[in-house]
Amino acid sequence: MDPLRDPEAQTDVASAQRSALAEHARFVDANLKKNYRANFIHGVLGMTGFRLIYAPTIIPAYLLLLTGSTAAVGLGAALLQLGATISPIASGSRIEHRSHILPYAIRVGSLMRLMILGLALAAWFLTGDLLVVATFACFLLLGFFTGAQRVAFQMLMSKLIPIRQRGRLQGYRNFAGGLIAAILAYFAGAYFIEDAWLGNGYATTFLFAFLLTSAGLVVLQTMIREPAAPISRPQMPMMERLRQFPELMAERGFRNFLIVHSFATVSRVGGPFWTVYAGSVLGLDGALIGGLSFVFLGSDTVSNIIWGPMGDRYGFKRVYAGSLICTLAGIVCLIIGASEAPIYAAFILLGMGMSGWMLASTTMVLEFGSQEDTPMRLAFTTTVEGAIAAAGPVLAGLLVAGYGFAPLFTIMLAALGAALVLLVWRVEEPRQFDAA
Repeated sequence: MDPLRDPEAQTDVASAQRSALAEHARFVDANLKKNYRANFIHGVLGMTGFRLIYAPTIIPAYLLLLTGSTAAVGLGAALLQLGATISPIASGSRIEHRSHILPYAIRVGSLMRLMILGLALAAWFLTGDLLVVATFACFLLLGFFTGAQRVAFQMLMSKLIPIRQRGRLQGYRNFAGGLIAAILAYFAGAYFIEDAWLGNGYATTFLFAFLLTSAGLVVLQTMIREPAAPISRPQMPMMERLRQFPELMAERGFRNFLIVHSFATVSRVGGPFWTVYAGSVLGLDGALIGGLSFVFLGSDTVSNIIWGPMGDRYGFKRVYAGSLICTLAGIVCLIIGASEAPIYAAFILLGMGMSGWMLASTTMVLEFGSQEDTPMRLAFTTTVEGAIAAAGPVLAGLLVAGYGFAPLFTIMLAALGAALVLLVWRVEEPRQFDAA
């Protein structure tokens, strides 16, 4: 008899799944303190290093210094995102059938950190066109491994940390890491870059980022205790899995979330140009880069201790909405700013918006649909986000070069407004709360 039509066989399968889920829950509970601590330490060190790379201050200023072109600033940001567009689906297909994810996560995380070291070495030892080409190549590969790591690490967290504690973990982790990053970013701009430490302040900053993120990876590898996956999909060729994407989109909640996330990503393609615009108003130098980095990362840091617990208590839809409102207000302040006060206020609001957006977008996607489809939902979301963010900065750079900043800011405000309206009216909170 076909086991799919055999009631006894179906009962046995259901019973085995319940036993696996119960055993997984016991393992998670028994190792929660150690895994929570490992995720926290890894996140603090990693956040400190990666914020120096991905904050919209140091890298745009570095590319502007190398090339003198706003279009090149957009190209650099696009290459980071292009790499992240290519890899997530491949990463999801490689881990969704695995019982353990940690070894794969360590491999892609190590390769990602080597690209940051490559940026530092290129800045020290190369010049001219060769330096520009090597820098762009490192950006592309850094983005590639970032996309793969994001899927693997988020899936790993979903296995180790219960859903109602993920917001606090990420919030407190980002608070501690962001606080260190804000201080280091200030010194990177005001001292490393301004005084050309070790001969090249940007290279010194990249080296610090490499050392900090590598230390975080060592902590994760040595401290984590990962349970076997209670439920996983059978392994299948990636192209065959790609043909099943319409099944993921059939779920209305996830589909509407993805539309909102796409508009929100469109609004962020101008991120690399926030600092360039502020420099055009106030004069771009190391002190301004350090000051804007400090207030951006500082507000990002402090707001995490609000966004994280809010998400755990009320769900991350509210966090997502709050982040969009903060970003909208920040861009308005940037547009009207003609002096230091409103521009610094803009970067405070933009930092708050960035932290809430990162928390909500990565956590909400874990809560839609069935658990075995989580890796591919992560991969699909990351790919769509990366595709928009890859094309956007190049077009934004050309737009700024040809017509100035006004059209870019108009597009960003329109995209933010559309994302906010659709989020409020079309996306339901995926978190299932107890009646109490």
